[in-house]
Amino acid sequence: MGNSPRPTVLPSMAALQLLCFFIFSLVPDFAGAITRQYTFNITHKNFTRLCHTRSLVTVNGKFPGPRLVAREGDQVLVKVVNHVAENITIHWHGVRQLTSGWADGPAYVTQCPIQTGQAYTYNFTITGQRGTLLWHAHISWLRSSLYGPIIILPKLNESYPFKKPYKEIPVLFGEWFNVDPEAVIAQALQTGAGPNVSDAYTINGLPGPLYNCSAKDTYKLKVKPGKTYLLRLINAALNDELFFSIANHTLTVVEADAVYVKPFEADTLLISPGQTTNVLLKTKPHLPNATFYMFAGPYFSGVGTFDNSTTAGVLVYKHPSSNNHLKKLPTLKPTLPPFNATGFVANFTKKFRSLANAKFPANVPQTVDRKFFFTVGLGTNPCPKNTTCQGPSNTTKFAASVNNVSFVLPSVALLQSYFFGQSNGVFTSDFPQNPTTPFNYTGTPPNNTMVSNGTKAVVLTFNTSVELVMQGTSILGAESHPLHLHGFNFFVVGQGFGNYDPNKDPSNFNLVDPMERNTAGVPAGGWIAIRFLADNPGVWFMHCHLDVHTSWGLRMAWVVLDGPQPNQKIPPPPSDLPKC
Repeated sequence: MGNSPRPTVLPSMAALQLLCFFIFSLVPDFAGAITRQYTFNITHKNFTRLCHTRSLVTVNGKFPGPRLVAREGDQVLVKVVNHVAENITIHWHGVRQLTSGWADGPAYVTQCPIQTGQAYTYNFTITGQRGTLLWHAHISWLRSSLYGPIIILPKLNESYPFKKPYKEIPVLFGEWFNVDPEAVIAQALQTGAGPNVSDAYTINGLPGPLYNCSAKDTYKLKVKPGKTYLLRLINAALNDELFFSIANHTLTVVEADAVYVKPFEADTLLISPGQTTNVLLKTKPHLPNATFYMFAGPYFSGVGTFDNSTTAGVLVYKHPSSNNHLKKLPTLKPTLPPFNATGFVANFTKKFRSLANAKFPANVPQTVDRKFFFTVGLGTNPCPKNTTCQGPSNTTKFAASVNNVSFVLPSVALLQSYFFGQSNGVFTSDFPQNPTTPFNYTGTPPNNTMVSNGTKAVVLTFNTSVELVMQGTSILGAESHPLHLHGFNFFVVGQGFGNYDPNKDPSNFNLVDPMERNTAGVPAGGWIAIRFLADNPGVWFMHCHLDVHTSWGLRMAWVVLDGPQPNQKIPPPPSDLPKC
């Protein structure tokens, strides 16, 4: 990580800060805010794991990619230069992107991809956020190797709402494939089958000693006794929610998705793809006579195959005197929940509460302008004529949908077509507010599981307060779906198992201190209720963060119209916006 691009202060800004410091003291919002510039060169580089060497698509030759560090209030400029054959986009997952939708990154939603030999500068300001997020590719399955941490420090002279840690360490979970994941998803989409699963999970790019030919590729976290470490945990895996635990150590959760939470202790965490969790690790007061495994393994609630393996790193206490004592020490193992521990997951997610205090309020919409009810789950598409498929039957392919609409990505970007008033033939604004054909969502599935296919969006006027209930279905198996909304944080006001009851369930909604996040799991065989304020004009993607389900069509878009004020409108696109 030492060679990651260094943030640079623009000379003019530095001079301004020196000469006009007294002016900055008059506008505290911008005090100390700087512009940070990064260059992300997209290149191929060989990496070997599990005795398999692959040419990975990387940023600056690093896997995982370099960390992007900024302070709350900073402007960030990232020039992405594409030196590979694949089309590229980068998404700054969880960054609010207030009126900077052109920098959001999902391919064919806010931009066309950056083609070979082309460059694009993502330009955004980090407003009202501090904590851990992640950046990753947002086209096909390229994020399997194109990902890295976003670390947003508090403003200068601001402190954490917990004791300052001795050290801060990013811990990224990922997935390793012995073959090219692009070939895996291409084959699956062609045959209609479920894609081949990954060969290993990784901690900071390393699978660890529980896999064959992998002992040397083990992440070691070296600590001193009697200290508090902040671990910035990030799940960048493609298709798997993960449990995480460190043997004989309790973790204190203090933040999730760059939002502070009421601190709570946990021996085991669940983190879904796209989610981040900051935890405090208090080390033992004295040197223990052991080292400690940290394990990450899958939570899987659906039917079909999944990568049922465990990645392991080692927590090593630094011994001041000798280096070779490690050989003699036993290594203790944590116990992860069973892979299908849906009850554990429900209890764990209920522990997250916003701080909801004067300094960090929870601005939950107390009244709602528009209510939506979306089913999310799997389904089928017919096999092309005169071919045999490998889906749920030999005449069908696997698909996924929201309100039975399997979203088809257009060939031009939605935001561009909307901004220039050329959306005709690109998308329609008739996405259903409720299921067109209601059924017993978590009961016996209907005989007809076919989805409709289309490019449909919901249009919201500026500052609409939205309540959205997302209901999981049992079609082709009830499964947990981590849903990610671009451009906004939302409040998780309720969740439950079975079918949502609009007459009874709202009375139990938490409108006081619900968790605020950008990615939240729709429980397997259950529902989740969220609220958000549509205060960010643009076109915003919402999708399952299990990439296999996204590829199958579990995705849709919200169009938020401009507001009346100049700072509530989308500016024209930057001149280097990639062409289609």
